[in-house]
Amino acid sequence: MKVIGVRVLRLAGTMLTDAPFWEERLVRPIDIYPEYRIRDGFEGGDQVDRNHFRLEQHFVRIETDEGPFGIAGPLPDMVAAYVARRLRPILLGQDPIAHEKLWDQMHRIMVHGRQGDAILAISAIDCALWDLKGRWLGQPVFRLLGGPTRDSVPAYASMLGFAVQDMGRVRERAAEYQALGYPAQKWFFRHGPMSGHEGMRKNVELVRTLRETLGDDYDIMLDCWQSFDPIYAVELAERIAEYRPRWLEECVMPDRIDSYRRVKERTQIPLSGAEHEYTRWGFKRFIDAEALDVLQPDIYWAGGLSETLKIAAYASVHDLMVIPHGHSTPAGLHFSLAQSPLLTPIQEYLVKWNAINQHFLAHPITPRHGEFAPPGLPGLGMDLDPAKIEAETEVFAES
Repeated sequence: MKVIGVRVLRLAGTMLTDAPFWEERLVRPIDIYPEYRIRDGFEGGDQVDRNHFRLEQHFVRIETDEGPFGIAGPLPDMVAAYVARRLRPILLGQDPIAHEKLWDQMHRIMVHGRQGDAILAISAIDCALWDLKGRWLGQPVFRLLGGPTRDSVPAYASMLGFAVQDMGRVRERAAEYQALGYPAQKWFFRHGPMSGHEGMRKNVELVRTLRETLGDDYDIMLDCWQSFDPIYAVELAERIAEYRPRWLEECVMPDRIDSYRRVKERTQIPLSGAEHEYTRWGFKRFIDAEALDVLQPDIYWAGGLSETLKIAAYASVHDLMVIPHGHSTPAGLHFSLAQSPLLTPIQEYLVKWNAINQHFLAHPITPRHGEFAPPGLPGLGMDLDPAKIEAETEVFAES
């Protein structure tokens, strides 16, 4: 079997909403500058009117001479270009089942792309190859990985995009998703170091409101999205420790491993992070420095499913949890099902981002009563739904 095509598809469609989709954004590293702190722009699509959210996304489809194919996505624009311009020539004519060889060749040829968009492109290709392999064998990918290790995987509701400054709405949403059966929730801070004492007060108020609403026997995670410095992170941790967060996530910028270590030494709240880190070599730095308690590689960013398995294997030697960032629920679920429940006890479900990222899928994966059931479709379940595609264009096509 040989690869005969690597197609990059741009899909357009409209998602129905019952209100403006994005309510409020999270704090960002750029917010140290006041002109950015007041902006409320969002990614992922355009709110045409109250009830229509317009999407335009890229997917890659790898085709073979014997019929099996694999799909991955959605991909950012620049990542789609990397796939078509840099990686397509490596794949054409190759055996798609030899994913270790192909990963190594892609990684070695991208000598200036060991992080960022280049690794995201390799990640997408790797996930598409796993989807292809599962279709070829007629098996869900988690079975190819040695799973399942359990009958279901708990999901935590990741509340990115919900309002976080109106405590009435926070209480309402938190109670709603608790009632849906989610055993844990993750919320996102809106304020950082340059928002002063008032911003700190509002951040603490968010955590206090969540604990009062959800009760003592419920896990709460808190995401700083790489926007704090060590002094601010430590002070915030001191003020919210009484509310017993399960973890504090990405409290400083991604490469600042020493800063993570400084924070970790001064708080009893477990630290999570590294969703913006890449490959086993990048994660080795965090592990060797004992800078984190929970590792969060993104399967579509860190190097694909193949690389995330290697990251998890190294982390298991050090008794660290590996709970992937929730960019791709299909890839994440197959990974989670094949891991020890102690290594990967729960999976992130980004509520709003999943509505976007799975919109064009024929069989989107959603939790029921806070649990993911093992999927039965072959591959990663990445079939596209023609009924949701209003326009399809092949971009960066071969000349």
